[in-house]
Amino acid sequence: MRRTTLALAGSALALAVAVTVVPRASAGPSTPATTREQTAQRSRDVMFVGNNWAGTADVVDAHTFQKIGRIDIVPDRAERMQEIVADPARLAFYLAIQQAIGEGHDQLVDDMFSTRDGRLLAVSRPSFADVVWIDLASGAIVKRQVMDGFRTDHMNVSPDGRRLVVSDSTSKSVHEYVLGGAGNPRTGVRLRTFESGETPHESNYSADGRRIFHASIGRVYTPVDAGELDAVGDLIKADRWFQVVRTRDFSIARRWDMGLELEEAGYGDMSSAVRPMAISPDERFAYYQVSFLHGFVEFDLKAADPNGGGDYVAGGQSEPDTGKVTRLIPLPNRVPDLPREQYVLDSAHHGLSMNSKGTKLCVAGTMSDYAAIVTRRTMKAKILDGEGDGEDRKYLKPYWSTEGPGNTCWMSMSGNDAVAVFDLRRRREIAWIPVGDHPQRVRNGTVAAAVERAWHL
Repeated sequence: MRRTTLALAGSALALAVAVTVVPRASAGPSTPATTREQTAQRSRDVMFVGNNWAGTADVVDAHTFQKIGRIDIVPDRAERMQEIVADPARLAFYLAIQQAIGEGHDQLVDDMFSTRDGRLLAVSRPSFADVVWIDLASGAIVKRQVMDGFRTDHMNVSPDGRRLVVSDSTSKSVHEYVLGGAGNPRTGVRLRTFESGETPHESNYSADGRRIFHASIGRVYTPVDAGELDAVGDLIKADRWFQVVRTRDFSIARRWDMGLELEEAGYGDMSSAVRPMAISPDERFAYYQVSFLHGFVEFDLKAADPNGGGDYVAGGQSEPDTGKVTRLIPLPNRVPDLPREQYVLDSAHHGLSMNSKGTKLCVAGTMSDYAAIVTRRTMKAKILDGEGDGEDRKYLKPYWSTEGPGNTCWMSMSGNDAVAVFDLRRRREIAWIPVGDHPQRVRNGTVAAAVERAWHL
């Protein structure tokens, strides 16, 4: 292992960063058709793992599962802290985020995406209420955008790789930026904003980029959990919506209150807070987790509403005439005696992804410490928990699920400081990758050949 500290001069945003480079395994002999020039230009498929409490991101080869680098996401930490302590309002939110959301820790890395050229990494940093673009070769922060509110959260990238949307947690809004790339003067330019409910959470683009499926989760950090759907609890948790946004003008095409949709389907006393979601390849069905539910919901986006719609108003919009809960899929609750107030941010489960074929779902059973691989047609699940699976470890607090190449699922095990990789066809673990402190988001990306050369790979 070789540690290289790359110090850069220049503007205030050009900051030193430590990059840990792990030698990669031999890729084997090249084919006769492979030339040195082609290899020099080839980018590498990687998975970025955000270590939220450590303030780092591990870079893992998506095919060999080898760690090839570690990026410091907060090289400007001292400067940011000086700003925070000098502003009473920002300091109050910083401490609240640390204690109520971060379990006593700073939240330094939430989400991250590489640019199309594989040279920059855009990262949301909740405790600093910003998004930064980091040069992967040097570690320098080349662009920073501060939120209107006091915390950043989930992000996503348009299918063409040109736009980045970021949830601004305390301003009930989602902002769009130019994702850009190295040398692009418009990198990080803010473009537009759309309205969300309280605490905007996850966004997913449609395949054609014309729509965004977005959910807000409400004040999940409040302790009013025992009777969430009574009048007081509903008032405190605030607006929680699932909505479809048109990207051409950021208008709201449809908006649902999923707690009321579940009640309409016969499932009473359930939360309206849509947590991680997965959209079927034909974009007819949304699969989503909700607060306190050990399992997930299937929602038909195109089916007629059972009552014709119009039963309620959410944020000034009438219930759509389409959209129907078709199935609720229960999964094991291994903590039946645990008070709901002790669930991490109301999440019984927090992590749901689907393979590109639409045949398997990969579920993070956060509070019950397991992964579930579910066959979509039958909804039969195989539960993996690290015990009795040929491994000598127990999964601890799985926190996110992402589809990887080769019909794999990558799941962060935040309590183990590791990532597990599952073969979805065989429904078993095939890799265990130690990473940094409290991994959360795992995202697909690329690293340019020039970055690998800078890292001496």
